[in-house]
Amino acid sequence: MFNSLSDRLTATFKNLRGKGRLSEADVDATVREIRRALLDADVAVPVVREFTASIRERALGAEVAAALNPAQQIVKIVNEELKDVLGGATRRIRFAKHPPTVIMLAGLQGAGKTTLAGKLGKWLAAQGHKPLLVAADLQRPNAVTQLQIVGQRAGVGVYAPHPGTTSDADVPTGDPVQVARDGVTEARNKLHDIVIIDTAGRLGVDAEMMAQAADIRAATSPDEVLFVIDAMIGQDAVNTALAFQEGVAFTGVVLSKLDGDARGGAALSVASVTGQPVMFASTGEGLDDFELFHPDRMAGRILDMGDVLSLIEQAERSWDKAEADRMAKKFADQEDFTFEDFLAQMQQIRKMGSMKKMLMMMPGAAGIREQLENFDEREIDRVEAIVRSMTPHERVASKIINGSRRARIARGSGVTVSEVNQLMERFTQAQKMMKQMARGGGVPGMPGMAGPGGFNSPRKKGKNAKSAKGSRSGNPAKRAQELAAAQARRERGSQPVNTGAAFGKDAGAEDFDPAALNLPAGFEKFLGK
Repeated sequence: MFNSLSDRLTATFKNLRGKGRLSEADVDATVREIRRALLDADVAVPVVREFTASIRERALGAEVAAALNPAQQIVKIVNEELKDVLGGATRRIRFAKHPPTVIMLAGLQGAGKTTLAGKLGKWLAAQGHKPLLVAADLQRPNAVTQLQIVGQRAGVGVYAPHPGTTSDADVPTGDPVQVARDGVTEARNKLHDIVIIDTAGRLGVDAEMMAQAADIRAATSPDEVLFVIDAMIGQDAVNTALAFQEGVAFTGVVLSKLDGDARGGAALSVASVTGQPVMFASTGEGLDDFELFHPDRMAGRILDMGDVLSLIEQAERSWDKAEADRMAKKFADQEDFTFEDFLAQMQQIRKMGSMKKMLMMMPGAAGIREQLENFDEREIDRVEAIVRSMTPHERVASKIINGSRRARIARGSGVTVSEVNQLMERFTQAQKMMKQMARGGGVPGMPGMAGPGGFNSPRKKGKNAKSAKGSRSGNPAKRAQELAAAQARRERGSQPVNTGAAFGKDAGAEDFDPAALNLPAGFEKFLGK
């Protein structure tokens, strides 16, 4: 959604790197580029003016002039201003003191209210609530049927006493206000603690729709009125939001279709113009593609700083703790990483959702966006097919997979032998890395870690490397001390390690400590006295 805006802002900040001091001309040029980027993203003009004016005032102030890195300070200012434009702090649902909590959805037709009702219901049910969806949209054809299907898929109850219309030729019958009122009564009688009312929408803002929505609000006294707006609506988002604010006085905003390729100006405009925060965001077509809106995290995504916290929360929701504990124990015991473990880890990752979305939450993902866009999600399916084409013995003993076995695996999984070879090569590298980490050597190639390429790994001797044979100290006393210490180490090293008998037990055998041998984990059981 914010790809274009993110790219423009990132390119603007690159021009500031390496400058120890920013002149007024540098600040003006930066603010000008930010203004153009926001306007291109369909952000409302009043919001752009206020946003850039605040940035320029702060950028020319003392906080940037006194900063060690002015460029980073500018990015910090833009980040803070973006958070304010998006609503400041995270806004959560205000629950009623006496259940049920009534949540009313309002918005234009096509904004995705009915689907979002199911997403919100499933999200609340996962938190231990018992929501009830109320089908108060009796005018759009098959809206009631759609809500019933969505509720069934989400595992949430639906109250739909009236079938609504089934085609554009049908004349709308039934009273949506009475349906909404009865839905609240039904929830109270059936001990539902939350009611989500799906109301009718229109192709445009009109008095009849607003009057109906206002009547439903007056009849049900909702605790929250959520305005559902299509994030791809563009500049018209402000006018629509102001009309709904005047008609139904909504208390929060929900952005739908945030996974689209539009410019995303609605998200930056609505909260600032109406004064009501963005509370939720719909990020896909699936019922699980729904999340609480965090202004600080969204600002981080726009500025290509990543959203690691959301990624962690997503992993915590989907990760199997028992499987994680099993892998941790296996890792601690230094057992071999097998294809069975590889398959289990792949299934855990797939539960987290789209691989593209997860990778785009990482800091600096904008630099590899093109590669991510070209990434084929079906690649994971092909890898899983290859592993499942192996026999149980081959999965735990991958060294036995020779040429003929690889050809059989390729035929069974519908891929080429070269793809099987590539997977085997990557798996062998993963095994080596797991062993290296289990031995405490760290990740190979990572700075500060032991192992090949790390800071603690042995390096080739260069012309400036110190020789192990002597001392290079220019102080005669210190050089003599180092030579004496080296001689003492050589004398200690020349002593026999084991002074006991070759067979039987000598007098000092009682003091033998197997831990001193630094044996692999679990090997002590073979050293019984």
